[in-house]
Amino acid sequence: MNMNYKLTLQYDGTDFHGWQMQDGRRTVQGELARVLSLLDGRKVSVHGSGRTDAGVHAEAQVASAQLEREFEPEKLCAAINGNLERDVRVIRAEIAPEDFHARYSARGKTYLYRIINARVVSPFWIRYAHNEARELELERMREAACVFLGEHDWTAFSAAQTDTQTRVRCVTELEIDAVWDERGQGKLFELKISANGFLRYMVRSIAGALLAVGRGELDGEMISHALETGERSKLIVTAPACGLTLLRVPYD
Repeated sequence: MNMNYKLTLQYDGTDFHGWQMQDGRRTVQGELARVLSLLDGRKVSVHGSGRTDAGVHAEAQVASAQLEREFEPEKLCAAINGNLERDVRVIRAEIAPEDFHARYSARGKTYLYRIINARVVSPFWIRYAHNEARELELERMREAACVFLGEHDWTAFSAAQTDTQTRVRCVTELEIDAVWDERGQGKLFELKISANGFLRYMVRSIAGALLAVGRGELDGEMISHALETGERSKLIVTAPACGLTLLRVPYD
C-alpha cells in the first residue's frame, strides 16, 4: 500500500525555470520528482499546490507524492534534502490522508510581492525584490488596492493564453506595508495578497498596476475600468518575477 506524503518546500526561484517539469530544463517539480524516484526505486509523480513561474520564489510551496516505501517524516525530509541543491529545501514532511492532493485540497493561496524603493538596488535584495527608483506614494496605493478586493473577472490582469475554464477569482485580502530597510537603504514595500485561486501573471499584474498608482500614473477608476471591460491599459505592466514569493497555502 502506498503512503501519501505532504511536503512543504522553500526555494529561491532565480535559477529554476519555474515549478512545472520541462524536458531539458531545471524545475522545482523536476528536481523533487528525480529525488523521490531515486529514494523509492521507481518513477514517482509529484503534485504541487500551483505553478510558480521562472524566477518566482516560495517560502511554503506544498507538494504531495505517494511512495511505496514507508519513511519516517523526519528521515524522508533529510533524505530528500541530501540529494537536492542548496536553493531548494523540504522544510517539513508529513504523512497525509490518502485523499490529500496538494492542488485540489488547497483552499487558496497567499503571495507576497516585495519592492525596494531606492535609487540603487542593494545586492542583498536583487534576487528577492523588484527595484523601483522613482518615489512611491503608499496611501495612494492602499486606496487603489481596495478596488481589487472581491470577486472579479481577471482577464485584464492575467496571461493572454490560459487553460482554465473561467478567469473569475475572489481576492480576500490585499495589504500594503512600507518600512525603512537599513540593508537596502530605501523603503521596502510589501504587497500581500490572498485569493481562492490565481491565474498566471495575476499577482505580478496587480503589483504592476499598483506600482503605476504609486508613481501617480494610474488611479482606482482606471483599474475598475480594466476589471469591468477586460481591457488592459498600457500603463499596467507585469512586474518582474524576482519580487514574487508564494507565502502560504491553507488547507482544512
